[in-house]
Amino acid sequence: MWKEQLKVYDELVSKCPRFERKGKTMPFTSANGYMFSLFNKAGEIGIRFSKEVQKKYMEEYNTTIYKSYNSVMQGYILITNEMMEDADNVAKLLDESYDYVMSLEPK
Repeated sequence: MWKEQLKVYDELVSKCPRFERKGKTMPFTSANGYMFSLFNKAGEIGIRFSKEVQKKYMEEYNTTIYKSYNSVMQGYILITNEMMEDADNVAKLLDESYDYVMSLEPK
C-alpha cells in the first residue's frame, strides 16, 4: 500500500517540472533550503504554505495540520483522499508551495 501511495506522490511531483522528489526513506521536495512537501510512513502527503494560506486551505478543503513521524509539521496541510480526486489541483497546490518557499529568505 505504501508503495502505491508513493507512486501517487511521485506522479504529483512529476506534474511540476520546476522541482523533483528527493529522499529514499522519507520522500520530500525542497527548494531554497526549505522542505515544502513530505510523504510520511503512513503514506500521507503534506504540503507547506504560509500560516494564512494554511488556515484558508484547511477550511476550504476540510483538512487538518499534517503530522509526520508523530510531529506536528507547522505550516503543512494534510492532503486528503478527497483532495487527491483532483490530482491536477493538488499539483497546483504543490507549485504554489514551491513559490512560497522560493519567496522566503534562503537558508
